[in-house]
Amino acid sequence: MNHWIVKQEPEDYGWPAFLKDGHAAWTGVRSFAGRKNLRAMAKGDSVFYYHTGDEKQIVGLARVSRAAYTDPTADEGDWSCVDLAPVKTLARPVTLEAIKKDAVVKHTELVRQSRLSVSPLTQEQFDRLMKMAGD
Repeated sequence: MNHWIVKQEPEDYGWPAFLKDGHAAWTGVRSFAGRKNLRAMAKGDSVFYYHTGDEKQIVGLARVSRAAYTDPTADEGDWSCVDLAPVKTLARPVTLEAIKKDAVVKHTELVRQSRLSVSPLTQEQFDRLMKMAGD
């Protein structure tokens, strides 16, 4: 199993809306690095849900419910998406500030490539973030 972080503006599609919907197609990623990461996702992979903008924090945990397929929102090009399902709200959100201060997770793609909307995590990084979240 692999682990990931996806980023979303909370006012566009925040964690509460995702929880209410119960699932979502993760569409609209238009970077080659993001596409590569989407295509590497497998059904069952863990995914942290990160609110960008003013919040800058991981707020929930989801799972990949369908592996990569052609993004139906793409008018042109070879773009992919995955389906996600919420698992749970984190006991404590994990802020970007806390991530940057932690020796285990400060070198994640979330910090190093801040514009990347889908990024991988190692098992060690995933476990550390879960601990930081109180889960």
